[in-house]
Amino acid sequence: MYSFEYQRATDPKAAAAALTADSDAKFLAGGQSLLPTMRLRLAQPSQLVDVTRIPALKSITVDANKVTIGAAVCHADVADHADVRRVLPALADLAGHIGDRQVRALGTIGGSLANNDPAACYPAAALALDATIVTDRRRIASGDFFVGMYETALAPDELIVAVEFPVPERAAYEKFRNPASHFALVGVFVAKFASGVRVAVTGAAASVFRATELESALSANFTPDAARAVSVAPDALNDDMHASAAYRAHLIPVIAARAVTKANS
Repeated sequence: MYSFEYQRATDPKAAAAALTADSDAKFLAGGQSLLPTMRLRLAQPSQLVDVTRIPALKSITVDANKVTIGAAVCHADVADHADVRRVLPALADLAGHIGDRQVRALGTIGGSLANNDPAACYPAAALALDATIVTDRRRIASGDFFVGMYETALAPDELIVAVEFPVPERAAYEKFRNPASHFALVGVFVAKFASGVRVAVTGAAASVFRATELESALSANFTPDAARAVSVAPDALNDDMHASAAYRAHLIPVIAARAVTKANS
């Protein structure tokens, strides 16, 4: 690992200012993605600006219509939060199955979304639930946030402050995971709103995406059979050492059906 400077930010404005002043600096949240790349010398930031102690980034607020989670809240705290489990149990369930116990104790929702790993779980929740990503300077709809593999709409010095999740009528997340990494080979989040059903898929392509064929089928009939009847084209899906594109295409409606079963239970 290369040498670097470390500073602990006290508020979002100071954190963003540190990166504005130094284009080679990086925000440090849970460090579950950044630190391994630094150890492998694939990243060489000049300094790390730790945002995990900023009070405004550590809160969770819940009402009947919306769950707001601070960017520095770790996965374990989302999973264990009584009000999140009551109002939006699908999100708590998702958080409770990310990685392993150590990852859940350190990894943060803001770090996960900002990194936009192709197989991460939180992007599927954000996209399916039509979440709003709140930064130190603007509000970004989840549909505009995820740009491509490890790419988002964030500016280099822009800091996620919180994520706002609308509460659906029903929702659930299921994933078929790699047994070693616990990342999703295919993960599907289904969310039923009064206006229709939204379905987001992670792990299957270069970035999280909405499965419009599944959305149409499930908006008409929110049942596992309706999900299983959908055929997904493999053309734009990942084809790698872990699974072929055809296999992932087969898995998507199967995992979606499992998510619908869970949402209806």
